[in-house]
Amino acid sequence: MEWTGQVYADAPTVSVSTYIEAPAEQVWALVSDIHLMPRLSSELQEVEWLDGASAPQPGRRFVGRSSHPDLGSWETTNTVVEYEAPERFSWAVGDPDRPSSVWRFTLVRQGSGTELEQWAQMGPAPSGLSFAIEAMPEKEQKIVFVRLREFETGMKANLAALRDLAEREL
Repeated sequence: MEWTGQVYADAPTVSVSTYIEAPAEQVWALVSDIHLMPRLSSELQEVEWLDGASAPQPGRRFVGRSSHPDLGSWETTNTVVEYEAPERFSWAVGDPDRPSSVWRFTLVRQGSGTELEQWAQMGPAPSGLSFAIEAMPEKEQKIVFVRLREFETGMKANLAALRDLAEREL
């Protein structure tokens, strides 16, 4: 990731993609299973469906519990905003109309395999990162950049693990 000089109000994004030698439906089964994600993530520790839900559909909510050495532990309520099998799954963190972040998986069939992208957007609503920015406004660009790099590193690890799982199941 190259320096962008973005600030939080820019709602900066980051994305990572990989090719997986497995059909989209097989990859979809993995990315749409929210209970798999804590096994792949260094931050996300636990997820739980809310309101009696047991599978993703637009409007359904789940809680995510996360931890980071520098940011501590936190809990978020997330709302599924897109669920188009087997192509797109995204959720908003916090208020879906003004989220603190949005996360998305996009799948594109390519020959016998699948191109999988994971994408994330910070903001526009405040998040835990906002406290650091408020405490050190002169370092906002660096704070945002470092966090985007952390997202990118985690997303690369997620996609590598998903690729390994999907290709192993063949």
